Amino acid sequence: MSFVDGPVTVRVPASSANLGPGFDALGLAVALHDEITAEVIDDGLEVRVSGEGKDGVPLDETHLVVEAMHAAFDLMGGRPPGLRLTCVNVIPHGRGLGSSAAAIVGGIVLARAMVEGGDELLDDAAAYQLAVDLEGHPDNVAAAFFGGFTIAWIDGAAAEVERLTTDVDVTVFIPPSAVSTAKARGLLPETVPHRDAALNAGRSALLVAALTGRPHRLIAATEDRIHQSYRAEAMPDSYKLLRQLRVDGVPTIISGAGPTVLAFARGVAEAAPQGWTVHELAVDADGATVVRP
Repeated sequence: MSFVDGPVTVRVPASSANLGPGFDALGLAVALHDEITAEVIDDGLEVRVSGEGKDGVPLDETHLVVEAMHAAFDLMGGRPPGLRLTCVNVIPHGRGLGSSAAAIVGGIVLARAMVEGGDELLDDAAAYQLAVDLEGHPDNVAAAFFGGFTIAWIDGAAAEVERLTTDVDVTVFIPPSAVSTAKARGLLPETVPHRDAALNAGRSALLVAALTGRPHRLIAATEDRIHQSYRAEAMPDSYKLLRQLRVDGVPTIISGAGPTVLAFARGVAEAAPQGWTVHELAVDADGATVVRP
């Protein structure tokens, strides 16, 4: 196996999972990107991180991008003698915008691009499967890898995805404090009432229609009864903002495990609580992309 000369760069988008009723299945890539660059060196590992989370991530083999790269290299037949990695992070950590999925997907796509003939050694299906195996669930991974609006699921052990095109306005409200995904998941009950599960199934189907041509249905389509309210105690300000915007007729959801709030609208930034960061974003249609010189 041979490696390309010089550095390789990959841009990978943030993603919002669940989108209200589509728990662990629906995802949306948004135009907020991390950029990671790597090149082969003679020996050792050098990791540099700037931007979001720079003071809270390891700078050794346990860095998530490095772990993903090593897993991809192993599948392709061997690791380089040494690696220099530079991460410029824009996606906030612990806010429900898919930072870990972006790191995993970015690392896999970067490793593949560094290997001569990497696309043949690790095609998209195998790369996506590896990303899901490393992340543990497919919703954010699918959106980060393929871009656009995705429906993702596990069929036995196989990771599957359908990618759809959507063109919606998105505003994200990012609070100053993080909430861990593990904590948010720990608040979910083991079972939910049948009527709530049935409502979410119908709303998920409606949401697919709403995001692919029926935007006037978004307020109804984003209703959820199986996870957002259960997590409210971990993110009361987020849930308050969610309810406020929905009462005003704005289709709004908790992004992923939270605490970021996502509205399918623009011109609503003034609703942000003091100290929050607001971005009006386009949908990212490309997913993880190798940046050519």
